[in-house]
Amino acid sequence: MTKRDFIKALGVMTLSSPFLSFGDNGRFMDINYFDRKALNDDEFWKTIRKDYLLKNDYVNLENGYYCFIPQPTLNKYIEKIRKINFEGSFYMRNDLDSDKIKTAERLSKLVNCDKEELVITRNTTESLDLIISGFPWEKNDEAIFAIQDYGSMQEMFKLTAKRKGIVNKIISVPNHPKNDEEIVSLYEEQITSKTKLIMVSHMINITGQILPVKKICEMAHSYNIDVLVDGAHCVGHITVDIKDLNCDYYGSSLHKWLSAPLGTGLLFVKKEKISKIEALFAGHVHERDNILRLNHIGTHPVHSNMAINDALDYLDSVGLKRKENRLRYLQRYWSDKLRSDTNVIINTPSQNERSCGIANIGVKNKNPEELSKILFEEYGIFTVAINYANVKGCRITPNIYTNEEELDYFIKSIIKIAAN
Repeated sequence: MTKRDFIKALGVMTLSSPFLSFGDNGRFMDINYFDRKALNDDEFWKTIRKDYLLKNDYVNLENGYYCFIPQPTLNKYIEKIRKINFEGSFYMRNDLDSDKIKTAERLSKLVNCDKEELVITRNTTESLDLIISGFPWEKNDEAIFAIQDYGSMQEMFKLTAKRKGIVNKIISVPNHPKNDEEIVSLYEEQITSKTKLIMVSHMINITGQILPVKKICEMAHSYNIDVLVDGAHCVGHITVDIKDLNCDYYGSSLHKWLSAPLGTGLLFVKKEKISKIEALFAGHVHERDNILRLNHIGTHPVHSNMAINDALDYLDSVGLKRKENRLRYLQRYWSDKLRSDTNVIINTPSQNERSCGIANIGVKNKNPEELSKILFEEYGIFTVAINYANVKGCRITPNIYTNEEELDYFIKSIIKIAAN
């Protein structure tokens, strides 16, 4: 099937959906989706797809940066915007703080930590920067992280090195590790008496590889070293059990796989570590062991925080484990069919437990930027090129609205590109 034919067919499927109904004012009508859990998988995921308003210009396989909001959640979000615009200062002075605390408590149950250990932030970068910048560094203290970690966090460690005189030690995580012990040892080999903090990605953003965080934490704690976890792609994607991981700090973005509004995230700080971190902004909470001391950001779009609850409701209507299984199924659906192609390079481990919805693919003799351009311009498939940190390929991130027809088209497109 040609790009034009497939995109045309995709548009017909989207526009013919009986769930995409609009009222006289063009507003998407709400859907009753709470009774669909009993459906078989095929029908269930068809109804999920109908919750999303999709562009028919391209196949979107770049949901990792921002997983846009399904229409039922978006409707509730718009209601929250109207509420804040209607109540104004009355809401801000009477309900803002209590609502935020209640939402944070609900998030703490999702990731299994105590409610006093979690606050709502604007994104993972803010969450992790609060820890890196507020950590009690002394000159020549050492931090360890990976070259595959998110660029903004690496930049924060570089900035801290300039400000505080710390030493950054950078490892490289293999795309296809032999076992957990190989990864743990990479961090352990860099430890000295000066090492104070290790940052580790729960799921590496450029490849989707899930790292053995619990084992890294156990190792680090045996040396009395704190562990900061970048969980940007994990909350709402896979099961996150912070108590089981036993990390000291954890940050995530809720506008990714939870599909909450843009500008929502979370920060976990282990109770006994809260007093250790200095606040970035001065606020009105001064108790050293109160995590709210680290969470003052001034006036901000509070309606986005309010809509986190609606995103959690939607996740409940899907079921986290069912969603995780679906995302892993979609990734393995396309990656398993392409791993045997000698002209194709999969930069994500083949073991089931080492990845979920995200994977990275390259084609021999094609640089990632060229591959991404060909996929979009010739086949109408939107991805993102990754060309650094020993990863050369395009990151492929379907979402739960993605169907097998789109992935079959992607597979055929890659095979054609690889054959040339």
